[in-house]
Amino acid sequence: MTQQKSPSLLGGAMIIAGTAIGAGMLANPTSTAGVWFIGSLLALIYTWFCMTTSGLMILEANLHYPTGASFDTIVKDLLGKGWNVVNGLSVAFVLYILTYAYITSGGGITQNLFNQLLSSSENAVDIGRTSGSLIFCLVLAAFVWLSTKAVDRFTTILIGGMVIAFFLSTAGLLSSVKTAVLFNTVAQGEQQYLPYLLTALPVCLVSFGFHGNVPSLVKYYQRDSNRVMKAIFTGTGLALIIYILWQLAIQGNLPRAEFAPVIEKGGDVSALLEALRRYIETDYIAVMLNFFAYMAIASSFLGVTLGLFDYIADLLKFDDSLMGRTKTTLITFLPPLLLSLQFPYGFVIAIGYAGLAATIWAAIVPALLAKASRQKFPNATYRVYGGNAMIGFIILFGVLNIVAQVGANLGWFASFMG
Repeated sequence: MTQQKSPSLLGGAMIIAGTAIGAGMLANPTSTAGVWFIGSLLALIYTWFCMTTSGLMILEANLHYPTGASFDTIVKDLLGKGWNVVNGLSVAFVLYILTYAYITSGGGITQNLFNQLLSSSENAVDIGRTSGSLIFCLVLAAFVWLSTKAVDRFTTILIGGMVIAFFLSTAGLLSSVKTAVLFNTVAQGEQQYLPYLLTALPVCLVSFGFHGNVPSLVKYYQRDSNRVMKAIFTGTGLALIIYILWQLAIQGNLPRAEFAPVIEKGGDVSALLEALRRYIETDYIAVMLNFFAYMAIASSFLGVTLGLFDYIADLLKFDDSLMGRTKTTLITFLPPLLLSLQFPYGFVIAIGYAGLAATIWAAIVPALLAKASRQKFPNATYRVYGGNAMIGFIILFGVLNIVAQVGANLGWFASFMG
């Protein structure tokens, strides 16, 4: 009877995939151009494994606490007040800054969409960026306010549309992949790859962020660790497949040496399409990519804000009543919405700032939680694979990302310029 009432595995997997697959993935081929295709595959697979494992470590620790407990409760009990402050600031900063980033980007696309729908040849309509951001935020926030199930259902629809738009946009690119370009055998310019490997990691890390949703899924699946684990693996696995296909589509058509103008503009999608225009027809691809980006932003927004919603409810001890959920919704959405209305063009900068804090929260703290929970609860029914060696492996992954991010900002490492 309990199994029949349990939510579907697909729904949880879509929440994970929807959170991970954001518009930031469009910059992945540019950010990994230095290591090129084989190097980017290694970086993506390594990051996928470490981020999936660290998510499971959060699950392991979470199962020892009451349903609904999130990071504030777990970290405070297992690691103490000091780590809880550090982790709390990291969680809040990452989730709030990503929410702001998605409102700014989603608001801009919503503005353009409504302007196109409402305008005619005789009368041009501009609803304005403020209205676009308000519509985007209020409509999607309503799903988070309703329930996790509402987020599950709508995210599944968005992911379905996103996958269709993705394959329609990349079908032409994938069919025209040239092995000489993909493996850079006819390359011009510099031929080094290894010096750029470390700096590719932080970009990949941001592409696999879903950790704020783990407590939500524990609650959603009624503490069924097996179903939560399967949802995490399925969701992150789908994200990995889409990322690899996207790398193949772009780096198999646009030569490595031709990335210079794209890198100059920070990996902007329009600059990428302009560079591709010399090698393949891109008008149709541009339309499909806009649909893809919008659904990717919307699904990521839902996943990120669901994690932030449950974190705030746990932190401030708001209950699940109508009034409790309303108060949590206001604190979740109002600050990033107001920030977006004040600073409507900060998407790329915001995503960049999220990386360093995400490394602490999504890699180092989960490993420390797993270690502490095994000491405090030695008879746990669920334990992540790999033993103590895996804990050290994940901490090393976090340290490498911090070194890469700080080193890149301080100019310690070489930057690929095309």
